[in-house]
Parts: sequence; structure tokens; C-alpha cells
Amino acid sequence: MDQCRHTLEQHNWNIEAAVQDRLNEQEGVPSVFNPPPSRPLQVNTADHRIYSYVVSRPQPRGLLGWGYYLIMLPFRFTYYTILDIFRFALRFIRPDPRSRVTDPVGDIVSFMHSFEEKYGRAHPVFYQGTYSQALNDAKRELRFLLVYLHGDDHQDSDEFCRNTLCAPDVISLINTRMLFWACSTNKPEGYRVSQALRENTYPFLAMIMLKDRRMTVVGRLEGLIQPDDLINQLTFIMDANQTYLVSERLEREERNQTQVLRQQQDEAYLASLRADQEKERKKREERERRRRKEEEVQQQKLAEERRRQNLQEEKEKKLECLPPEPSPDDPDSVKIVFKLPNDSRVERRFHFSQSLTVIHDFLFSLKESPEKFQIEANFPRRVLPCLPSEEWPNPPTLQEAGLSHTEVLFVQDLTDE
Repeated sequence: MDQCRHTLEQHNWNIEAAVQDRLNEQEGVPSVFNPPPSRPLQVNTADHRIYSYVVSRPQPRGLLGWGYYLIMLPFRFTYYTILDIFRFALRFIRPDPRSRVTDPVGDIVSFMHSFEEKYGRAHPVFYQGTYSQALNDAKRELRFLLVYLHGDDHQDSDEFCRNTLCAPDVISLINTRMLFWACSTNKPEGYRVSQALRENTYPFLAMIMLKDRRMTVVGRLEGLIQPDDLINQLTFIMDANQTYLVSERLEREERNQTQVLRQQQDEAYLASLRADQEKERKKREERERRRRKEEEVQQQKLAEERRRQNLQEEKEKKLECLPPEPSPDDPDSVKIVFKLPNDSRVERRFHFSQSLTVIHDFLFSLKESPEKFQIEANFPRRVLPCLPSEEWPNPPTLQEAGLSHTEVLFVQDLTDE
């Protein structure tokens, strides 16, 4: 509610102006209460093909009419001469305040209020924005723009507004087929537009449209014109120039289609490019995956090679550290036959006083023996504690283990466990 109240206060509580301003903002047009500092859209007024229709004041009729005209002629001439001299002199004393446009929307809203107070609310829909914005909207929407400059001091302005501009048929034609912008030339905004369009007399109407890609004045109507005549003239101007709007619509549609086609082509190209990039990314990932796998395999091979090498070195060290084998006639010697997991047999003598660790070291030094193993006896069936453990921190000797002079021991492979 606060935002709505603020918006209405900005537009002097004019709902139509507030709605028009919001619609302009939604269409991408800057707010009319914050006009852009850029240069306004230029209008071509030098086209020699401009249709001009000037209505002259009717000549006096009869003796009485000519008599009144001749009597009032000196007074009228004196009045307008003195008024022009006064305005000319006033320009040297004080610059014309109308030359400085500070509040164009305020000028238009003020003219609308004064127009409705004097002639009522039955009138063509006024464009509630600046002249530049009206030109931009007419150009964007490819519509005719009818500009009316109101001369407050002209003797025909009152009759034109009351009888012609507010006529129902005129209102219907203007509202259905064109945009309508109006302002008084006594307002800075109206004065600026009058300097651009260079009207000769009032009432003044100018028809503007997009022609040859420029906003161009294609018709000028000056003087007191009757409703039927105004409708005929406006219809004639629109019919004579309708082909330009049709051509512009076709060109704009073609440009839009070309732009859409180019956009679709760009999107297709980008989609193809993304697909190629995705394929290339997957190829790179696959190459990287294979490379990492090969590196892992190579590292595993190297690790396995180092492990085997270390194992071989350890076997050689164990073999070097073994005590010499006792002679067969040594009464304290033990003959042990080892049955390996590959069903091969190995025989060696040991001394009763030697630790079971020596048996383990001997088997470990053999090439045929597994990397991890345990030694089992059959009678009774038991596992010999050849390595230090919690139960046997110091492995027993062969005699303590209960071995006889001749034994058969079995080597159990524990590598996979």
C-alpha cells in the first residue's frame, strides 16, 4: 500500500498516468518521471513528400460581413502587431522560460487536466508520457503517432477541441488506429515540439510514422477542420502510408526470423561443441584412467619385485646365520624329514639343544618353502612354537619340544591367511 501511495503521489494521483508509466517500465521504457539524459529520437521533417492540408478561414459574406471585417481589421492588426513587438522585446529582457524543459511529464499532465476541465473527459486517449517516449513507442509498435499542438491564444483552438477533437467518430478513429500525443505550446514541452515541427497556424496536427527506418512526418493538418474532414484526411494519410508500415513489419519479422535462426544455429553449434567437448573429456578421463591403472599395475609389479627381492635377501641372511649341521654319528643330533606343501621332502640334522627357531629359519631359507608357514608334528598332532609368541616368548629347544632322534614334520602353508 505504501508503494502504491508513493506511485500515485508521483503521478499527482492520476491513475491513468501511473498505469501508463508502469506499463512503459515493463516494456523496457524508462519511467517518464525519470527521463533519460540521452538525445531524443530525431524526426525527419524535411521530406518533400509530406502531405500538407491547410484549412483557411472562411471569407466574409455579404455587405454586413465585409463591413464588420473591415472595421475590425485595424484593431486586429494593431493588437497582433503590439503583441508581437512586446514578445520580441521581452526576449531581450528575459529569456523565454519555455525554452527550458524541466518537467515534461508535468507539462503534459497539466495540459490534460486543463483540457478535461474545459472540454470534458470525452476525448481521445492522451499518451501519458513525453514526446520522445511517444516516438519510441510508435517506432517499436509500428503505429501511427498523431501529434496535436494546442495554441491557447488562437481563436480557433476552442472550437476545434470542443466540436472536432471531442467528436465520437474522431475519438473512435484515433483510439483504434494510432497513438495520440498532445500538449500546449505555452508549456515548455509543447514549445519544444513546436520548434521541431515548425507549425504555421493552429489548430495543428502532425502524423508521424516509421518510414525508411526513420521517424518521419508524413502529414500536416493546419487550421480549423471539421470532424468529417478530419477523419477523411487522417484516413487518406494512413492509407497512403500503410505500405511503409507493412513493409517495415515484414522486414522486422524477417530480421526477427533471421535472428531466431541465427540463435538456433548458435545453440546447435554450442550443443555440438559441448557434445564434442564432452566426448573429448570422456576420452581424456579414459586415457587418464588407463594411465593410472597402468601406473598402479606397474607400481604393484615394482612392489612385488621389491618384496620378492627383500624376501630373497632375508632367506639368504637366514641361511648364512644357520648353525652347521651335526654329523650323523652325533648322539645328540636329530634327523628331521620335512614334508613341504608341494609334496617335496627335505632332510636335515639338528642338535637337541638348538631352539625350534633354527628349524623355522632353515625352512624359511629354502626356495621351495612358502613365505608364511607353520610346522606341525603328527604324534601327537601339534603345532611347534618355532617363533616367539605371548605363550612362548622364547621358543623351546628340540629336546624340550619332545622330538625324538628321528622325526617327520609337516610344513603348513599360511601365505593366503
